[in-house]
Amino acid sequence: MMEFGGIGSILRNRRLESYFDTNPGSKSEERYSTKAVQEVVKQPKAAEVFVEDDGWFSVLLSWIRIVTGFVTMMVTTFVWAIIMLVLLPWPYERVRQGNIYGHVTGRLMMWILGNPIKIEGMEYSDERAIFISNHASPIDIFLIMWLTPTGTVGIAKKEIIWYPLIGQLYLLANHLRIDRSNPTAAIESLKEAARAVVKNNLSLIIFPEGTRSKNGRLLPFKKGFVHLALQTRLPIVPIVMTGTHKAWKKGSLHVRPAPITVKYLPPIKTDNWTQDKINEYVDLVHDAYVKQLPEAQKPVVSEAQNQNKAHPWEEARRGRECTRTNRGGEGCSSHCRSLDSRVIKCRHRLFSFLNSEFAKN
Repeated sequence: MMEFGGIGSILRNRRLESYFDTNPGSKSEERYSTKAVQEVVKQPKAAEVFVEDDGWFSVLLSWIRIVTGFVTMMVTTFVWAIIMLVLLPWPYERVRQGNIYGHVTGRLMMWILGNPIKIEGMEYSDERAIFISNHASPIDIFLIMWLTPTGTVGIAKKEIIWYPLIGQLYLLANHLRIDRSNPTAAIESLKEAARAVVKNNLSLIIFPEGTRSKNGRLLPFKKGFVHLALQTRLPIVPIVMTGTHKAWKKGSLHVRPAPITVKYLPPIKTDNWTQDKINEYVDLVHDAYVKQLPEAQKPVVSEAQNQNKAHPWEEARRGRECTRTNRGGEGCSSHCRSLDSRVIKCRHRLFSFLNSEFAKN
């Protein structure tokens, strides 16, 4: 277990010159290592109990932290942008320096924001993998930047390159982008990403929800991470983050000193996964998160969903609309066609009942 609480250990267990080491002679297994640096840092126990404070002093302190963090991030981003430009002919070295930028900037940002952090299971980040994480706060990004091992690339929407300075550094660091404009383009982008990962012996980090949760509750997972696992055969390592939604809520500029827990779960092997069970794998990983998250971050499940089915009339309506649209063709599933038959049966029963009533009268 690892706990973090201050700047005093910013460079602990890492020599400063290693941040700028671009020696071409280091092309060995260590060069492609995804092993994370593990530090043990003391954390103030008083911060374990969090009371939400929206007083003027708390707001003022929050603004000071945000402005300080923004300036710090701009400085480190500018410095590493220059380093990336110098290393333009060496793609992997840019990936490595991009990870080092994340380690430095992410850790500095978390120190500035002042949240007590507890990290569990970092031994599961020692091997190459597809790392996935739930996403409920901007703080998640800083934590991922800090904790992802060297040799890891992220996947984001292609529009990220238009974010001032950050987007350009993302591009220079050789991180991957996907085109989400249509499903075909997205799938092709994922295939290209998988080929790049396999060819360069890299790891991946991705937010499977595809967006940030508004209230901290877990959202449904997209299928992209499963497609990547099928093509790379890398294990999936879930990273469960709790408390970040309280520390920095979506749409807010008020950062609170809420305690945060980051927990790595054991790797999920994907060697035997098959293409025809993608939905099952998505549910499997999603359920692993549901079991680990506190009640306040679990997804809201309606009574109908708990019963694993919608109301019969709603199902019938969907089936009727589906068969009307597709006329029972290839685009319409057998399930929908059976639902349409249920509607027809209901109509027959209704007409039979009405006829019998009229006959009695």
